[in-house]
Amino acid sequence: MSVVNVKKAIALLFLGKAEMIEAHTGQMIRSVSLAIPYPSILRLSVYVKVPYKRIILSRKNILRRDAHRCQFCGRSDLPLTVDHIVPISRGGEDSWENLVCACVVCNNRKGDRTPEEALMPLRRKPMRPNHVTFIRHVVGSLDERWKPYLFLN
Repeated sequence: MSVVNVKKAIALLFLGKAEMIEAHTGQMIRSVSLAIPYPSILRLSVYVKVPYKRIILSRKNILRRDAHRCQFCGRSDLPLTVDHIVPISRGGEDSWENLVCACVVCNNRKGDRTPEEALMPLRRKPMRPNHVTFIRHVVGSLDERWKPYLFLN
C-alpha cells in the first residue's frame, strides 16, 4: 500500500500494470485522443512484495505522531520538545511508548518526574505508529473513498 502521484498512477494504468478501482468524480486527464478519469485508488495487476517499512524513531516522527500537540496541555502554539514519560535517570528508554511531544512549559514543569508524580496526565497513551498513520501527513487529508481500503471503517 502506497501513495503515488497522478503521473505515476496514469503511467501504471497505461502500461497495464494496474487497474483503476476508484476515480475522482468529475475530473479527467485529457489528451488529443484520450480521456482518463482522475485516479484515486489503483490495484496492481501483479503482486509486488515490498519489505515491511518500519517507521524510524525520530524527533520529527514523534511530533508527527502526536500531531504537533503537547500531550500534557494540548497546545500547539508553543515551541515543542520531546519528553520521556519515565525519565532516563529512572531507567526510561528511547522508545515509541516512552516518548511524547511536550511544550517547553510542560516539559520544565514535569521535570524529572513521571506524569503521575507531577499530576500531569497524558491526553493519549503513546504507541508505535504504522505506515497508515502517516499517509494523512503525505496526502494532507484522507479521501472518504480510501477508508475501506485503509481499514478505517
